Amino acid sequence: MTSKLNSSTMIVGAAALLMLSAVQASAQTSTHKSAAAKTAAAPAAAPASTAINYGAPIPGVCVFSNEGALGASSVGKAAATRLQQLRAQVSAELSGEQASLQEDFKAFQAKRASLTQDQIQAQGQPLEERAQALNQKATQRNRELEYTAQHARVRIEQAMEPLVRAVFEERHCAILLSGDSVMAANPAMDVTGAVVTRLNATLSTITFDRETPPAQAQQQ
Repeated sequence: MTSKLNSSTMIVGAAALLMLSAVQASAQTSTHKSAAAKTAAAPAAAPASTAINYGAPIPGVCVFSNEGALGASSVGKAAATRLQQLRAQVSAELSGEQASLQEDFKAFQAKRASLTQDQIQAQGQPLEERAQALNQKATQRNRELEYTAQHARVRIEQAMEPLVRAVFEERHCAILLSGDSVMAANPAMDVTGAVVTRLNATLSTITFDRETPPAQAQQQ
């Protein structure tokens, strides 16, 4: 019976850690993407103290930063804001359940000495089940947030694709390099700003709620 109680203690602790890690992982992912987008938005930028002497622009060679466009565009910012709201909702939901579970577990621990073995089993088992359910919910919510973010990104990229092609043709580009991979390039070759301007004019915002990934995606 002692092993049962120890198992319950461990599961409650694991639930709390998993819930926090799920929310924090999602928040950190967003933070890293946001930082990458801001950096990529100006792929040719250099520290203020060190000016770069660029060579002449190479005819036919253009540079486009997908992350930079997502981070600088109005719709990209709207998506980031909405995702923050959804993460806050999930955090509040899980934190509330975690606090309730921990309080009930403390109450159980406080009276355990006065309980019979059967009572310990009867009252400890539901706590274990609630802890396991919280673990599962935290994992599910994190998957939902990741899927929602990916879906929102796909929607924006689909709207951006024809704009990139149009700018590519208008600038007479022969090759389009990823600004997210190029360390530095003459700003005259960067078409990111032109794409962002057009994207802002065609799609300035986006709305969505937390989505449940398809069963196949959840199994991966």
